Amino acid sequence: MNVRTNKNGFTIIEVVLVLAIAALIFLMIFIALPALQRGQRDTARKQDVGTAATAVNTYRSNHRGTLPSAGNLTQSGLKSYFDKLSQVAVDDASITVSAADDIAAPDEVDTILINTDAKCKDDNTIQDGSSKQATVRTLLENGGVYCQDV
Repeated sequence: MNVRTNKNGFTIIEVVLVLAIAALIFLMIFIALPALQRGQRDTARKQDVGTAATAVNTYRSNHRGTLPSAGNLTQSGLKSYFDKLSQVAVDDASITVSAADDIAAPDEVDTILINTDAKCKDDNTIQDGSSKQATVRTLLENGGVYCQDV
């Protein structure tokens, strides 16, 4: 008489294989997630640069075509125009208005530089421009500087 026994369940190799595959999936997610978040924050910074450029244009419209003068926000009267920035705090340290030759590049990620008498070059640096031109620039987390002409 043959006795037949049924054993139900998984072998240890099958369980280890499933755990290894799950660990690889989680590892890929945790590696890719910070890069995606940096990209989203950089997109928000680019939108903030556009908002700042709009604020400078509004200032120019309200002040008979003159651009804000070099100095901090309270001296130039720009502070009230920056109310919709998401990545940059609206204070004198995070938004700076200067002439084109005063500041070469933004030094912190959460800083917006407004350079008067300047225009953007193809490599997102600035060059001297006319008295009616200005640039708005910020440093990006993924590297580089984003520049927009006003």
